[in-house]
Order: sequence, then structure tokens, then C-alpha cells
Amino acid sequence: MALPPLLDNLSVPVVGAPLFIVSNPQLVIAQCCAGIVGSFPALNARPAEKLDEWLVQIEQGLDAHNRNNPDRPAAPYAVNQIVHRSNDRLMHDLEVCVKHQVPIVITSLGAREDVNEAVHSYGGIVLHDIINDRFARKAVEKGADGLIAVAAGAGGHAGTTSPFALVQEIREWFDGPLLLSGSIATGRAVLAAQAAGADLGYVGSAFIASHEANAAENYKQAIIEATSADIVYTSLFSGVHGNYLKASVAAAGLDPDNLPESDPSAMDFGTGSEKPKVWKTIWGCGQGIGAVHDVRGAGEIVERLIGEYAQARDALCAGS
Repeated sequence: MALPPLLDNLSVPVVGAPLFIVSNPQLVIAQCCAGIVGSFPALNARPAEKLDEWLVQIEQGLDAHNRNNPDRPAAPYAVNQIVHRSNDRLMHDLEVCVKHQVPIVITSLGAREDVNEAVHSYGGIVLHDIINDRFARKAVEKGADGLIAVAAGAGGHAGTTSPFALVQEIREWFDGPLLLSGSIATGRAVLAAQAAGADLGYVGSAFIASHEANAAENYKQAIIEATSADIVYTSLFSGVHGNYLKASVAAAGLDPDNLPESDPSAMDFGTGSEKPKVWKTIWGCGQGIGAVHDVRGAGEIVERLIGEYAQARDALCAGS
């Protein structure tokens, strides 16, 4: 199945993953202007009224780029909606997205037909992130247009299934848009995702160490200094298993090698939740950060991905 036009003309087949707290309009604009899909979680815009302002800012930024670069238009942007029942902002944020006709909506932690129908009402597409084949089937049954396979090693909330196994299982029955998330931080890894059967790579952690990202400087520095051995997988902080930098866990006075478990009942994405305060000091991160060696502009990161992707493709075609 061919990709929808929104996803078919990118500078490199990449969607920038929505990063809780970290993603902001500046990062999204920079990613889109560089030719990849930029995204942010709706909950990053606080208070709720700020979401409309952010979307206006993004649209104006992309319009300005397109006027100045008619031969190199910006890629579309996406907004991530947490569909979990504790998110008491969902319907407000969805209404704002419908008002702005957000091109791509990424849904997480639940799939709902009414959300998908609202996005489809104006011609938008819905990509739903999943950690296993069972959730993938439910998402498509409820009307998702595409899937984001969040495999082992992905930053933030992530599964434990091998990317090869997860993509293989989904491709046995689904020929729609499929993105792969999990330790993808180089152009070579993006090409590998396509070789495994995905259409696009889903890149998040590499953009934390960007000038535009809303991340503390010590967070960015920790990304640069860390490798996959510095990541801990735990459910303690949100009720859902995810990957975090061990250094931030230790800085909070906890032993990253001996963390208690939590459970899904602890999830709380409501406006009165204290979770965002926790996430400011406990830093989400994927296992692919060994490829990140310095802080760069988001556009420079995309240029690196483009070069690595082309080089890897040429090397494979040449048989080397």
C-alpha cells in the first residue's frame, strides 16, 4: 500500500517523535522545515489554552518557510493525544486540533473511534502507537490509519518486543503506514527499519540534544555522555513501563538497579496531576543515544540523518 501524500515526500523517511515536556513549537518548526514530520504532545502546552497559541505559531512558522522556499516546502506536523481516561483535557485538545485541521494526530495509551472519526472529518490521518500485535489489531479495528510499532529500546513508554518480531507480525496482516520506534538515532537505522518492513523511522531521543528542545542543559549533556548501558526500564514513574536515564533516577535519590514496580492504575494524565513535575527530573530516553555526540540544531540533526541514510543505501546497493 502506498503511503498517504502527507508521509510520502519527506527529506528522509522519519517522523520526529513527540517528547513529553521537551517538544515545543520551535523544535516542531525546525523539524518540519528540514523535511521530516515534527510533533509534540498536546499536554506540553500548559495551560490548555496555550495549545491554540502553539498551533498558530507552528502554522505561521511553516507558512513563512513555504513562502521563502517554494521549491522546498515544509513537511506536515503532528500532535500527540494521550487517549487514556485520566486525560481530562482530551476533548478540549481534540476540538482545538479539529479547529486547526491538524494534518496528523498521533494517539497513545488507548484507541477510540470517536477520536479517529473527529480527525477523519476534515481529512486528517491518525497514527496510533502500540507495543504488541494485539494492540495493533485493536487500533486498526477502531479506525487508525497507521501504526507506530514501539519496540524494545524506545524512549519513554516502550515495549519489550524485538523490532524484527513486532514488524514481522504486523506486516502479516497490515499493509498500511507502519512506523518503527526503538533505538533509531542514525540514518543507517532508518534504512534498517525499512528493510525490516516499516515505512518510516520514528526518531525521538536524538532530538532531545537539540538547541530548540525544551530540555535542561544537564539533560542534554547526559544524553551526549550516556550509552544504552545507562538506560533503565521501569514502570515506577508512570504506571507503564518505559526507558529512563539512570543518572536522573540516581539524582532523585533512587537506586536505578533496585526500583519497585508500579501498575497501570497509577497512570494519571489529568490537568491536576503531579506527574509532569516528576518527569522534569526523571528523564525519558531510548537506547539509541550512543549515536549522539553533541548538541546541534534540529535541522543539522536531520541533515546528518539524510547523509547517513544515503550513504548506507548506496553501500548496500554496491554490495559493500
